[in-house]
Amino acid sequence: MSDVTRILSEIDAGDPQAAKQLLPLVYDELRRLAAAKLAHEKPGQTLQPTALVHEAYLRLVDSNQVQPWNGRAHFFGAAAEAMRRILIETARRKQSGKHGGQHQRVELSEVRIGVDSPPDVLLQIDEHLEKLATLDPQAARLVNLHCFAGLTIEQAADLLGISARTAYRDWTYARGWLFRALEQQRQAVG
Repeated sequence: MSDVTRILSEIDAGDPQAAKQLLPLVYDELRRLAAAKLAHEKPGQTLQPTALVHEAYLRLVDSNQVQPWNGRAHFFGAAAEAMRRILIETARRKQSGKHGGQHQRVELSEVRIGVDSPPDVLLQIDEHLEKLATLDPQAARLVNLHCFAGLTIEQAADLLGISARTAYRDWTYARGWLFRALEQQRQAVG
C-alpha cells in the first residue's frame, strides 16, 4: 500500500492529522495536473496553478464532508474533477455582469495621463480628476503627484504616508477610472 493510499484510508477513518500529511505527498502531482488544466484555458486567465491546487485540495479534504477514497487513482480523479468545476465556476463568474461580463479588457498602459497630453485632453483629465477626488481623494492626489509632479509611485506613496502596495493599487484603480471616464466622454461626443 502506497503512502498516499494509506493516508487516504486514515482520512476515511476520521484521522484529522492525516489530511496534513497528504498534501506534501500529492502536491507536485496536483500542481502538474492544475498546470495541464490551465494550459487549455484562454490567455488572460488569472487563476494560477497553485491557487487551483489549494482550492481543489480544500474541497477534497473538507472535514465537514468526509468522502471515502478508493485509493490513489480515485483521489486524483476527484482532484481533476474538482479542478474542472473550479475552472467552470471561475468562467461563469467572469461572464456575469457583476464581474465585467462581456467587457473587453483594456491594458492600462494605453492610458496616457500627464503634462505631455494635448491641451484638450488635459482639460478633460482635470475635469475627471476633480470627480475622482470626490470619490477617492487619495487616488486623485496620487495621480497628481505621479503624473503632474513627476514622482514615482514609491515617492508619491511616501509623501502620502501610505505603503507602496496601497499606492500601486490606488494607481491601478485611478488609471482605470480615468480611462473609463475619458472613453465614455469620447463615445458621447463621437
